[in-house]
This record gives sequence, structure tokens and C-alpha cells, in this order.
Amino acid sequence: MEIKNLLQQGREIWGDQKLNLSQIIVRIGKVFGDICRWERDAIKDKSSHNDDELKKELGNIIFSTIRWCDDLGYDPEECLKIAIDCQRRFQK
Repeated sequence: MEIKNLLQQGREIWGDQKLNLSQIIVRIGKVFGDICRWERDAIKDKSSHNDDELKKELGNIIFSTIRWCDDLGYDPEECLKIAIDCQRRFQK
């Protein structure tokens, strides 16, 4: 999948409303919390903890972040390139 196509799909689902940074942070926190809950693996949550559920949450982060970059006026591809370069430098 290409990033432009993912961004278009996100807009088809959520519309053209752009979130501000505060709204994005709340949503990131929700997904991050879901992943943390998966890792804690409390008895009450065990029935929903499987590979598909974790894949969904990781996918939510990826898919939503593409849209959030655009919401803030950033090119998602440029953001990825910057992050990749940074990780390469950090690894060295």
C-alpha cells in the first residue's frame, strides 16, 4: 500500500476534519493504553488478547499516524524519511 492511498482511505473513513495536536495526543494515548493493557494481560482481558488484536492496535497506530501527520500539515512520507534517518544515526 502507498501512503497516499492510506491517507485517502483515512479521509474516507473519518472525513476532512483535521485534528489539532491535543486531540491527536488523546487518541495516541488511547491506542497506547490498549497496547499496554494487552501486555499487562490481566485476567479480565485475556479473552480478547490474541495476535489479531495486537496486530489491529499496531495497525491503528500506523494508519492513524499517517492521517495525523497530514492533520498537522506535515507530509507523512517526509516524516517517515526523517524518522528513518534518525534511527539509522542512532543505531550507529
